[in-house]
Amino acid sequence: MPALKLTDFTCRITWLGRVDDRDAALASNPQNTLKAGFDGPEGEFHGGINRPSCSRVLHLHPRDTPIRNVRQFSILSVEDLAEIASRMEVEEIKPEWVGATMLVEGLPDFTHLPPSSRLQGPDGVTLVVDMENRPCQLPAKVIEGHLPGAGKRFKSAANGLRGVTAWVEREGVLNLGDNLRLAIPDQPAWSQIEKARS
Repeated sequence: MPALKLTDFTCRITWLGRVDDRDAALASNPQNTLKAGFDGPEGEFHGGINRPSCSRVLHLHPRDTPIRNVRQFSILSVEDLAEIASRMEVEEIKPEWVGATMLVEGLPDFTHLPPSSRLQGPDGVTLVVDMENRPCQLPAKVIEGHLPGAGKRFKSAANGLRGVTAWVEREGVLNLGDNLRLAIPDQPAWSQIEKARS
């Protein structure tokens, strides 16, 4: 019996980007296509099979401990990005300003896709959703450079809307305009989730 349920939900890739050198700049550079290997998008600073642990996992691993890289992609939705802009009271927040790898359109409540969901492209390329990407202050400086006075509003405005991180399960190529089909884990939510969170 399959452990993943292929759904009728799809989304369309509307933007692709790559961060070439995170130390030089957070902003990503627009691309028409991305080759996705097991180590992530080709040429992406955040790629690699492993990565050093960061503030998001300090309660599990000391900073800079080598861990598996499940943050090869930063994916946001058109809908969530528009809501962030609305909350910030600005006309637009561009995906490159927040270091996005991919922007998609058409999946409701995108940021809250179940962890371990799959997004599969036409050639079979498959990305595994790790989890919600929590907002941070890093994009504030980039946004501030484009929209003076607005950067500091990003973190709170992006709460619950920052998209997801993902990693490559099956290699392939992602192109602007491609449709990705959603598969979700075929299991109920853990019965103890609320107790564990309290």
